[in-house]
Amino acid sequence: MSPALFATLVSGAILAALVAIACLIYLYSRTVTTVKVQRRLDPRAAEAAGLDGSNSSVFAQTLADQGKKIEGLIDAGNESSKLLIQAGWRTQRERRTFYMMSALAPFVFLAGMFFLWNIAPPKLHQPAVLLIGIGLSVLLGLLIPRVVLRKRAEARVRRIKGEVPLLIHLLVLLFEAGLSTRQAFGSMVRDGRGVLPELGREFELVLRQLDAGGDTNEVLKNLAAGIDNDDLTNVLALLRQVDRYGGEVRDPLLETLEVLEERRTMDMREMVNLISGRMTIVMVGFFFPALLIFVAGPAFLSILRALSGDI
Repeated sequence: MSPALFATLVSGAILAALVAIACLIYLYSRTVTTVKVQRRLDPRAAEAAGLDGSNSSVFAQTLADQGKKIEGLIDAGNESSKLLIQAGWRTQRERRTFYMMSALAPFVFLAGMFFLWNIAPPKLHQPAVLLIGIGLSVLLGLLIPRVVLRKRAEARVRRIKGEVPLLIHLLVLLFEAGLSTRQAFGSMVRDGRGVLPELGREFELVLRQLDAGGDTNEVLKNLAAGIDNDDLTNVLALLRQVDRYGGEVRDPLLETLEVLEERRTMDMREMVNLISGRMTIVMVGFFFPALLIFVAGPAFLSILRALSGDI
């Protein structure tokens, strides 16, 4: 790479960094002004949003706003809101932390790329390598937070799916004891958090909404839509139907449990079949050649010695 071209690229990078810093300062000043106005008009709302007027809170909220805008560019279907619910990040602080990660990740990857490019061998100091590195850094910075959120959401949904059969057993016991739906939720929140760690958090939010005057049918419907798990959706649909129309709840819950157990048995059989196929590949690829060498090796060596005239 010629010195003139290298100087041009460095100047462009410095100019882009200065423009980014100027934009951050401008956005920071606008956010400070907005926070001051909100605090004067409605101090309680500003405090509930986490904007207490301190520099750290204002800067964090600025980054979160920019991260939310960046996330909106790559998430036209607003899937992030559903993933945040599935991951259990419901509070304002947790959501703000995720959007701050989304805003800072591209800059972190760019800084790491420039560091690696500076310590790389001179033969890699080419304009094409620099442009490819910048593009990959920006792409990874935009996608990594979303991938992390998706993985966490999928893992938590799997844990919730594993807790559904135990939830049905607890509901059957509580309903047989004469408790209503709201009382059953309260009992699970108070006494069942160690048994149902993930669903306990969800039902704690449900109980809070019910105590605030929410409709049971609507609250359970929102919970099912947010988690989006078929097993939990079936159980919540049954509870909504019983709460709205009344009737016997024990037998339908036990029938639902039987269906879930049959489905889990089929999933386990499918998993065992997959493991058996993989073990067959491993055995054929590694164990069978070793066994063949151990069994046929001495005879093969004897034949070679006989043909070579050693015997």
